[in-house]
Amino acid sequence: MDNSSFILGVDLDGVVGDFYGEIRKIAAEWLDKPLESLNPEVSYGLDEWNIAPFGGYERLHRFAVTQRNLFLDMQPIKDAPAVLRKLSSHGVRIRIITHRLFLKYSHKTSIVQTVDWLDKWDIPYWDLCFMADKGAVGAHVYIDDSPENIERLREAGCRTIIFSNSTNRSIPGLRANTWKEVENLVLDALDEWKTGTTGLF
Repeated sequence: MDNSSFILGVDLDGVVGDFYGEIRKIAAEWLDKPLESLNPEVSYGLDEWNIAPFGGYERLHRFAVTQRNLFLDMQPIKDAPAVLRKLSSHGVRIRIITHRLFLKYSHKTSIVQTVDWLDKWDIPYWDLCFMADKGAVGAHVYIDDSPENIERLREAGCRTIIFSNSTNRSIPGLRANTWKEVENLVLDALDEWKTGTTGLF
């Protein structure tokens, strides 16, 4: 890991982008159901929407990305772009780390939509990493929403902030409910890194 800069490892879906809000709209069309019939309080995998008889999560995800521009059209989470710009101005190196390439034959579409979306919302970043093992990339602090990713990062000794949503509310540990809270936590960690003190996490 590069220790010349303070690195924030940032997940995209469910953290910076409103993944669940956008895929819920797409799923309503795909399932031919009223939007209000799909519970917004979902778990990881969207089992609450009974998508298995229609081909399951991977099929919905492929349709959403390749036919409905999921990664390009989703809205950002409130305050996320502005806070990331502020953190960048404080010298935080933003390292986007996302596992969006898990479906075969849609990698180019996913990558192009991701880069275009980051530019569209003027989200600053130094590095853009598409990989599952986020701890292997290296960051001083991570922010993620996936229960599996959070567990793996913490098992690897990575300092990780949980970004709260319905998929992770049962997980204990340091969390942020809003991007204003993320800003305060990251700036505290940055100060700690600059002074060589410990104790935030």
